[in-house]
Amino acid sequence: MPTIKTLLENNRAWARAVSTEDPDFFEKLSRQQSPGYLWIGCADSRVPSTQLTGLMPGEMFVHRNVANVVVHADLNCLSVIQYAVEVLKVEHIIVCGHYSCGGVEAALRDSQHGLIDNWLRHVQDVRNKHHDFIDAAGDFAAQSARLCELNVIEQAVNVAQTTIVRQAWERGQGLTVNGLIYGLKDGLLRDLQLRINNSQGLESEYQKALAALRETN
Repeated sequence: MPTIKTLLENNRAWARAVSTEDPDFFEKLSRQQSPGYLWIGCADSRVPSTQLTGLMPGEMFVHRNVANVVVHADLNCLSVIQYAVEVLKVEHIIVCGHYSCGGVEAALRDSQHGLIDNWLRHVQDVRNKHHDFIDAAGDFAAQSARLCELNVIEQAVNVAQTTIVRQAWERGQGLTVNGLIYGLKDGLLRDLQLRINNSQGLESEYQKALAALRETN
């Protein structure tokens, strides 16, 4: 059974290894963080955002929740976006989902798990919006994969529609909202062909991403 002691020992070993490679790393990191990316991902423990992208501490600002949902009333998520955009000046916001997402599968099955059902209602809204496309995917596994992809696209659009992001674009700030999805079985990120860098192009980029998804399925 894992223990806190194990984590502390692993931490000391990791810190020693990093310091051996770069003796000034932690001193430099403590002075300022200057990430180029905000990652909005799933809370799933199998999706380590910094590790799977090969980035070091300080290079990515991270927000995670069940099924990588972006809700306009979620002050936690909005606060992270605002800090990343207005203070850290990130250049990219990445919404990243993953295949075999338990939250997405629960939403697809309409399973009952308690309080979280209210949160997953947002994923069910995506399911209902695209039910024909999802139903046409085939068996449950294929439908789940398609809903995982569509959920990323819809949540990325939600990011682009926040006042925070729209005002950044109005200021002329360089900022792109991107949609990616991660494969647990192969460790690879897949590009969902969504690049939104201004309010005017939001709808066309959204339709392009949906069209690209249809072409690959």
